[in-house]
Amino acid sequence: MSLSVYFVTPDARAAPVEDLVAAALRGGVTAVQLRDKTATDAEMIALGRRLHALVAPRGVPLIINDRVEVMLACGAEGLHVGQTDAPVDEMRRRIGPGRILGLSIETDAQLAHIPPGIVDYIGVGPVRATGSKTDHAAPIGFDGLARICRAAPVPAVAIGGIGLADVAALKAAGVVGMAVISAIAGAPDPEAATRALVRAWRLA
Repeated sequence: MSLSVYFVTPDARAAPVEDLVAAALRGGVTAVQLRDKTATDAEMIALGRRLHALVAPRGVPLIINDRVEVMLACGAEGLHVGQTDAPVDEMRRRIGPGRILGLSIETDAQLAHIPPGIVDYIGVGPVRATGSKTDHAAPIGFDGLARICRAAPVPAVAIGGIGLADVAALKAAGVVGMAVISAIAGAPDPEAATRALVRAWRLA
């Protein structure tokens, strides 16, 4: 499993999510997270099934943000939960041992509460303030990102206000990948933007 270029979708009401995911796949994206805080479970399940049909033939995992019922119903490969969502050990029991489970980490102190052997990766950030998520925690910067990566018991993916120009700094901080929304969804050509991210990560 590669999380090097990890596309997190914008809300479906604000963007043509299927078109964005298709473009990101053509560009070589390595993971896709379906995140939509406004959609109903039924809407998320329907969209998740359509996205899964796009990503599965390319071997790219689909990860659902927060909603375990949606993940189970659409056959996605994984689930990502935040600090205010259900406990990760409970989520692991719900999804079983064979699926991906990610956890958001915003502070050094939260690392101490990760149950051993439960989480596959952590999403660390926000590195910078971002307009994609208005209720985010205080930005941790690249120094904070590196500090958390050094102490993390599992691989870390950076998130929050990052883009193509940050690839070298992200790799230096020790992350295995970058999770982006606007760097792909906000680009004039999402396919080309994804391809540039993939190439930069490979060459950095």
